[in-house]
Amino acid sequence: MDTKQDLLSFDLADRLVLQLDQALHTLIPGSSTASRHSPALAADDAELSDSERQQAAALMRINHTGEVCAQALYQGQSLTARLPDVRASMDHAAREEVDHLAWCESRLQDLDSRTSLLNPVWYAMSFGMGAAAGLVGDKWSLGFVGETERQVCDHLEDHLDRLPANDQKSRAVLTQMIVDERTHGDAAMAAGGAELPLPVKAGMKLMAGVMKTLTYRI
Repeated sequence: MDTKQDLLSFDLADRLVLQLDQALHTLIPGSSTASRHSPALAADDAELSDSERQQAAALMRINHTGEVCAQALYQGQSLTARLPDVRASMDHAAREEVDHLAWCESRLQDLDSRTSLLNPVWYAMSFGMGAAAGLVGDKWSLGFVGETERQVCDHLEDHLDRLPANDQKSRAVLTQMIVDERTHGDAAMAAGGAELPLPVKAGMKLMAGVMKTLTYRI
């Protein structure tokens, strides 16, 4: 059963069970399957030094955690969104984000590394934030998506600069992720998303900074 497609046809209690199923698929390594081939497959492989491999792995671990948080945000918003079309929009975006999740996990395996041990914590926090945004109202929920994706694009572009110069596989993954994230953000704002207050944007950026700092090593 495609849990994301079927969410809209169930009542709240049933959707909570399906959300739990989706959380397990997001958090258990190897459970996410991409619908598109990883951009890394078309990129040239290169020999990386131990320090370059560690740097690339740390950055890709952060990006994987970012996709865990994205899944949680979209699932939380989908659960509490008032309008069916907004719920459907959240579910569609979450399906596309699964590709990013799988691509980052695959790249971490290639780099002989692992996902963050803190992912369950970040998932729970992000799910709560998404659900709260949905309760406030659909225009704010969509605005939250728009701002989240804008900040994600900013940090992905920063990671492109920080990757080892010859790590073309990780670079290919991040480049496609930027294209997708920007599309999701633009779509959310075009659907009626409201511009968030500056203090909210600052708080989101601060929390993301804490997450990135801890996930870099843990």
